[in-house]
Amino acid sequence: MVGVGLCRGEKLAPRQWVGLMLAFGGLVVLLRPGLSAPPLGAALLMIFAGVSWGLYSLRGKGATDPIGVTAGNFLRTVPLALLLPLLMPDRASLSYAGLAYALCSGMLTSGLGYVAWYAALPHLKAGAAASMQLSVPLLAAIGAVSLLGEPWTMRLTLAGAAILGGIALVMVSSPIGGPVSSVK
Repeated sequence: MVGVGLCRGEKLAPRQWVGLMLAFGGLVVLLRPGLSAPPLGAALLMIFAGVSWGLYSLRGKGATDPIGVTAGNFLRTVPLALLLPLLMPDRASLSYAGLAYALCSGMLTSGLGYVAWYAALPHLKAGAAASMQLSVPLLAAIGAVSLLGEPWTMRLTLAGAAILGGIALVMVSSPIGGPVSSVK
C-alpha cells in the first residue's frame, strides 16, 4: 500500500518513515516468539492474503457507499463459500451452532469492521492506512488477554508501544505544520 501511494505521488516525511519502521519493528517483536518459516504453500497463501487486503483497502479509498460496497463484496463470496465444502468433503462439517457463529463473525463483526474501514479510507493516505493496519495483530493480542485470559507480558507492552507510537508518528502532520500533501 505504501508503494502504491508513493507511485500515486504521496510523500512521506522522514518522521513518517521512522514511524512505519517503528510500527513494523513492534509487529516483529510481537510475533517473534512464534516466528518460524512456514511451509511454502502456507507462506504463499499468507502473501496472497496480505496483497489482497492491501488491494481491497486501496479500492476502498474510492468507495462512496461503504455499506453497499461491503454488502456487495460479502455477497460475491457466497458462491465460493458454498463451493468449498464440495471441494473438501472430508473436512466439511456443518452444524447449526457453527453456521450461527460463522454468520455472526462474518456478517456482523467483520461486516461492521469493513464498513467502518471503508468509511475511514477516503480520508487516509495509503501510507497512513497501511500503518494503521499494523495495529490489527496488537488488537488481536489485547483481545486474547481480555477475552481468553492470556497473560499480559512486557513483550506485549513494548511491542504495543512501538506499534502505536509508530502509527502516531505516521499520522501526525509534517514538520512544517500542515499535513503531508500529495503531489498532484
